[in-house]
Amino acid sequence: MRIVFMGTPEFAAMVLRAMCAEGYAPTLVVSQPDRPKGRGRKLAPTPVHQAADELGLPIIQPEKLDDTAVERLRDE
Repeated sequence: MRIVFMGTPEFAAMVLRAMCAEGYAPTLVVSQPDRPKGRGRKLAPTPVHQAADELGLPIIQPEKLDDTAVERLRDE
């Protein structure tokens, strides 16, 4: 079974980690693009992006789900 996980906030990152712990690792993770945070306005990864990196999962962060992003999802 191929799974694509979509999410951005911390709650979604907790679900992603739980899925992987139960043996349901997605083949691709989709999250919103990284956003500037803090006073320095430095780009910070989303919680789901951080979790995917920790778990060694491939991730894409499209600005919008256009035809290119949908095609990438089909390829996975």
